Amino acid sequence: MNILILTGKFGMGHWVASQSLRQQLLHSFPDAEVEVVDFPAYAMPNLSEAMYKCFNLVVSHGSHLFNTYYKLTAMGHPDAVPPFEGVFLDKLVELLHKRQPNAVIATHPLCAQLVSRLKRKAGLDLPLITCVTDVSSHPEWINQNTDCYMVASQEIRRSLIEKGVDPALVCVTGIPVREEFRSLSHREPGEKRELLIMGGGLGLLPKTENFYDALNSIPDTHTTIITGRNRKLLERLQGRWENIQVEGYTNRVWEYMSRADLIVSKPGGITLFETIFAQVPIFTWPPTLQQERGNASWLVQEGIGWVADRQDCAGEIREILMDRQRLTGAAARMRRIKERLELESLDRLMAEIARTEEVAV
Repeated sequence: MNILILTGKFGMGHWVASQSLRQQLLHSFPDAEVEVVDFPAYAMPNLSEAMYKCFNLVVSHGSHLFNTYYKLTAMGHPDAVPPFEGVFLDKLVELLHKRQPNAVIATHPLCAQLVSRLKRKAGLDLPLITCVTDVSSHPEWINQNTDCYMVASQEIRRSLIEKGVDPALVCVTGIPVREEFRSLSHREPGEKRELLIMGGGLGLLPKTENFYDALNSIPDTHTTIITGRNRKLLERLQGRWENIQVEGYTNRVWEYMSRADLIVSKPGGITLFETIFAQVPIFTWPPTLQQERGNASWLVQEGIGWVADRQDCAGEIREILMDRQRLTGAAARMRRIKERLELESLDRLMAEIARTEEVAV
């Protein structure tokens, strides 16, 4: 079996989800060939880096522009026409001819749109699986020639069905995370509380000294702060407080999660499901992007976390950390969600594709 995963680095969540899918597929099907391709980079190698930098700039400093675009397109119709369609479709034909996949998984809306349109135009009989990487049913993810949707929750499944998607095509798998998160067991409380704070890949964290002073003064609490790729913030914070450990970028976040009683982070879809599988309650920064607002609303609705009123929220963090009952209740609800998701796993989905291929042969 040859699986091609198409994605784009518009934010690292889509890329991380793709790598997690690849890991899970190879674990379940050791003889399969699974390749992840950053499709914009493949199709436009001279422009993709500039595109990604512009995107990061917009979401970091112009979120209102992104949110306006997101809301306007949310009122649109499925089967959107992707930008640079002609160039992208030519390169997609080239890529599919080279790789000859048995199925394509798309973890970015652009990739799903392109494969769907090529299937229609060329009459391709190629299974297309769309993996939605937020708690979202935005029309950009919906395409007529999609054979399966992997979604985060039952609510999103119902929303897609209301928008006309065949119920048989929607699987509630959660958002893919690495096996290292999936295999973590719930941590029993220790004598000292462990707080983990993450700023995402760009290290977007509070700038005020008072915030860190307040964290340092929480009784019987050790705090680990991961600043991501923000070197300036790492150098400014490191070694200044006795109860705060500051680390830079790491690709082994699960090791820090395994010791945590509470995680503070932005409400990205990947991070949210990493915490669910790790069974560590999450307290999120105020969401700035529209899809993050959907993620934040869902986690509050499910009772697995809380959302800050403002960025400088040390008082709220302290209050939650000191309440063992709230933390234990949220962790138990995460455990139930994890158990439900494991019943409807990616393994079953891909086994069906493998069966279809055998029948075709």
